[in-house]
Amino acid sequence: FCVALSLYSCSVETNNVLSPNGKIIVNVESKNRDADGYGSIYCTVEYVKDGMLKTVFSQIDLGLTTERQDLASKLKLVTASSPKEIKEDYTMLTGKRSHCSNQGTERIFRFKNEEEQILDVVFRVYDDGVAFNYSIESIENEKENIVEELTSYLIPEGVKRWMHQYTVDYENFYPLATNGESEGKNAYMWGYPALVEPEDSLFVLITEADLKRGHSASRLYNGKDKNLYQVRTTDEKVEFQGEWRSPWRLLIIGDLADIVESTLVTDVSTPSTVSNTDWIVPGKAAWIYWAHNHGSRDFRIVKEYIDLAAEMGWTYNLIDAEWDVMGNGGTIETAIDYSLQRKVKALLWYNSGTNWIGPGAPGPIGRLNTKEDREAEYAKLAEMGVSGIKIDFFAEDGVDMINYYIDLLEDAVEPQLMINFHGATIPRGWQRTYPHMVTVEAVYGAEWYNNRPFLTDRAAAHNATLPFTRNVIGSMDYTPGTFSDSQHPHITSHGHELALYVLFESALQHMPDRPSSYRSLPEPVKDLLRTLPTAWDDTQLLGGYPGKEAIIARRKGSQWFISGINGTDEPQVLSFTLNSLNPAGQRMTLFKDGEDHRSFSVEKEMPLSQMKEVIEVDCLPRGGFVAVIE
Repeated sequence: FCVALSLYSCSVETNNVLSPNGKIIVNVESKNRDADGYGSIYCTVEYVKDGMLKTVFSQIDLGLTTERQDLASKLKLVTASSPKEIKEDYTMLTGKRSHCSNQGTERIFRFKNEEEQILDVVFRVYDDGVAFNYSIESIENEKENIVEELTSYLIPEGVKRWMHQYTVDYENFYPLATNGESEGKNAYMWGYPALVEPEDSLFVLITEADLKRGHSASRLYNGKDKNLYQVRTTDEKVEFQGEWRSPWRLLIIGDLADIVESTLVTDVSTPSTVSNTDWIVPGKAAWIYWAHNHGSRDFRIVKEYIDLAAEMGWTYNLIDAEWDVMGNGGTIETAIDYSLQRKVKALLWYNSGTNWIGPGAPGPIGRLNTKEDREAEYAKLAEMGVSGIKIDFFAEDGVDMINYYIDLLEDAVEPQLMINFHGATIPRGWQRTYPHMVTVEAVYGAEWYNNRPFLTDRAAAHNATLPFTRNVIGSMDYTPGTFSDSQHPHITSHGHELALYVLFESALQHMPDRPSSYRSLPEPVKDLLRTLPTAWDDTQLLGGYPGKEAIIARRKGSQWFISGINGTDEPQVLSFTLNSLNPAGQRMTLFKDGEDHRSFSVEKEMPLSQMKEVIEVDCLPRGGFVAVIE
């Protein structure tokens, strides 16, 4: 895996790590060294693009401090391991690709401080990014607290970035910015993932992966220096005893296709701990909340959505909050029995009991917090024939909350319950470790049409940003495809809304609109919504730029589904080619904008042999399309 570069060598004597294809180079360096060679440590990340060496990060500060150890300010390199090939091949039930493989180069750099205390930094450099983590040991195997991580990414003013200001539920916009200014609550605190364009057409997505028990989630903070984004854990102190290893700090690097198509988040995460996965079934679910906030209280309304799922051939129906007080002709038991009679699997909502638990908090609440209560509730659900649960309203993702997420996942394996986390932290690789975690919200999605007016004017650009940011790191429960209006209207076109079902990856795809709205759609559109997959064998980005447009192709078996949206307020022609897809099918059906925003135009079974090499689709302002090749 050594690649001949005039400026670099793969020898053990040099402190660099190269990707197998030689395009990504990490250099581990020190600065401010004293006479004995002790100093602070950092790394640089560079990328070979079009034969030119480009800077991704000119400086990433490294190191940790605990209450008893300074492993940051005065360190000396002790050893650097020989380059080691990392190669893995695995399958996924969910996500953008069913068969995943990765290949990287690993080196471990060991540093010591003046007290002979040790810090190991492990670097893995892949063709599509960089992963690194820290390993330390507590003194005399006693309990100790990590008080600061020095990891900081230098992003100078003027560099484009799409970052969302941190909120506990990771629900916010990713506006384009060229500086680190922010305001209001959680000012200068930024949630993952963060997309940066350090050079024209060269991108890096910053996130983390493989959180385990005892880990606190982290985010980025630039309050000390607007250009320096430091990793900060949710908990100010993280307790450990004995050996401790951090989560992977992750940088996905390349052009936009490299970012969108990457599986690096799961590549570096712990392999599946679930042996039998037959019960984990991706699919579509009718969803009551978007049109009826309190609809799950009413058996008659719940029944309408069960009937819709049965009529459309959808696998699931989600009975949302407040089902524990259901009335008007039935109870939750009645609803589940009816759903199973109609051959529709039932999903139920739960309040996590950690965040919104005060006056007015919806139930059921308090049933999952202790292991005893959780196992009893899970067993009851399994006996009733429930297939999965949606758990909502989580508190901030410190150590206790990360442990709770893992408890919820691990205890759900024996009763065979799929899990959907809402009002929750972002995916960090658990979709590989716990494949029954079929989707996660952590996005400003269509639910907000029900809550506040902010999404209406910003939805199109926001939707055209999410494929390059939030949805890169894992399934995203946006609840797409709203053809009618909730409390606040949408001004995206029907073509745009239809496109979101393919554009946004979620193994459990909730169908949020009213039964009457789905029934009023043209028959070809209804047929598409009946048969559309929710887990994919391959994903390719065919074009786009954050906030402007996005065109993504996803394959299931021999079928390709191509989705494109216009994120602007002007008409736009979206263009793409099929060269990279090698489609087995011979014909394409195109669903696109009609004469106005609330209509479709459908062109059926057009022979590919008669189509131009560059396919162009006229889109309305905030418009979109879906093309199906079979």
